Amino acid sequence: MSKRTNYLTVVIEDIYQSQNASAVVRSCDCFGIQNVYFVENKNKYHVNPRVTMGATKWVSVRRFTSSPQHNASSTCIEELKGKGYRIVATSPHDKQCTPHTIPIDKPLAVFFGNEKEGLSDYVMKQADAHLYIPMYGFTESLNISVSAAMVMKDLYERVVNESIEWQLSEEEKNELRLEWLSKSLRKSDYIIDDYYKAKQQG
Repeated sequence: MSKRTNYLTVVIEDIYQSQNASAVVRSCDCFGIQNVYFVENKNKYHVNPRVTMGATKWVSVRRFTSSPQHNASSTCIEELKGKGYRIVATSPHDKQCTPHTIPIDKPLAVFFGNEKEGLSDYVMKQADAHLYIPMYGFTESLNISVSAAMVMKDLYERVVNESIEWQLSEEEKNELRLEWLSKSLRKSDYIIDDYYKAKQQG
């Protein structure tokens, strides 16, 4: 838990293949990224347990689903900006920043698009910064799970070596402990209810 961070957050928009999405969740767990957001305008994320290898027990997954009244991408960006995140769109075409050059003076929410079309035009226009991974071959782009792993590893290493408050607060740690326990114990909802009842009774 001491190595976990909310300073970096991953957002996946309309990914097609469950194995790719699940691989991203697994990578986030490996690199200390606590929160993964799934934006489901067209495609719904389904966990592939053979790929996640239990990572969903330790990573906090949040879903944003479109409705006739709300676009999931818009709702997600609005919430993240309200929490103080810089919105970062990844694309092989916009060579503004790399994982080594993008400013990390404020929390980053890094968006990754689906395998076929990349990020939506809306996210690209709403982003505060655009990020690409330098490549030197003929292939245009990497697999999304590989891209996410590379970006998160590089950004995490930069963040932890800077004089910024990247670690979880005590309140966040307590919330995370409760989340982890609830995912690990059978009938955890009953245990939690009993705990709060006992706490109220003093």
